Amino acid sequence: MPDKQQIELGLDTFGDVTVDKDGKLLSQPQVLRNLIDEGVLADQVGIDFIGVGEHHRDDFAVSAPDVVLAAIASRTTRIHLGSAVTVLSSDDPIRVFQRFSTIDAISNGRAEVILGRGSFTESFPLFGYSLSDYERLFSEKLDLFAALLKQGPVTWKGSIHPGLKDQIVYPQVENGTLKAWIGVGGSPESVVRAVQYELPMTLAIIGGDPVRFRQFVDLYHRAAEQLQKPALPLGVHSPGHIAETDEEARTQLWPGYKAMHDRIGGERGWGPTSIARFNAEADMGSLYVGSPETVAKKIAQTVKALGVSRFDMKYSSGTLAHEHMMKSIELYGTKVMPMVRDLLAG
Repeated sequence: MPDKQQIELGLDTFGDVTVDKDGKLLSQPQVLRNLIDEGVLADQVGIDFIGVGEHHRDDFAVSAPDVVLAAIASRTTRIHLGSAVTVLSSDDPIRVFQRFSTIDAISNGRAEVILGRGSFTESFPLFGYSLSDYERLFSEKLDLFAALLKQGPVTWKGSIHPGLKDQIVYPQVENGTLKAWIGVGGSPESVVRAVQYELPMTLAIIGGDPVRFRQFVDLYHRAAEQLQKPALPLGVHSPGHIAETDEEARTQLWPGYKAMHDRIGGERGWGPTSIARFNAEADMGSLYVGSPETVAKKIAQTVKALGVSRFDMKYSSGTLAHEHMMKSIELYGTKVMPMVRDLLAG
């Protein structure tokens, strides 16, 4: 169980395209500028980490998280900066390493990369990859990336790359190694793979009772023991929103939450979501929405139940306005985080 000092509390965003005060959708460039301001505020209020997701569609503004993170790095001093996630399957592992080692240099050692397959597949046709190669691409590219993390001369060969022979990739990380995680959505194979490569794991829990993911935590520990691998940090990523009161938080979040779920649900063959489903997720599921007291208690319960050492709240949600997200970030850093640490220390 992480103690009061060990628990890391962060934020994630996908750069969802939001509405202005008149309900009109903002341009993607304006959303990107707003996101940088959100990252700066997160640094100012003491938040440990901000993760920026990668998408290639019109309802999310961020297609190049590393560029956004570099901009935030130039205006901050302490917050750690990472992806949430980098879709490694449709990217070049060497370029991913170079981009994030560059951010690490710019930020004086604050860069992290979370590697995953992503829950969307639009990057595959965009960059000329076949979905039939989904598993092979991730497996081989992760193997190459893991070799690069060692920062020595790399000799590697696979089917996706001509191969490397005693090659050093620059820039090297100045102090230690680049911090890399594997993002897992619920695949036992991905859990074991994280252990094999000695990478910390973060669980994307976006619905239902978070306790059901305890099986993946237990599998991670069991695999680490059997393979004689070191114990490494485990994290959770879940959506949420904070306002002064529970009612205000739910009222603010619901329109954007519904817009996002209904759009994605329409693409994937789900029916539209309902206010009853929304309230059930807020009451008993993996939606951390409410007053600072409500959200802090729920985060602490999840951390205790799963035994994780980091919790990242996805504070963006569909068309939820920038002004509401800024207030949520402020309350998360100034009120929720101290409460969570006190609850875990008690």
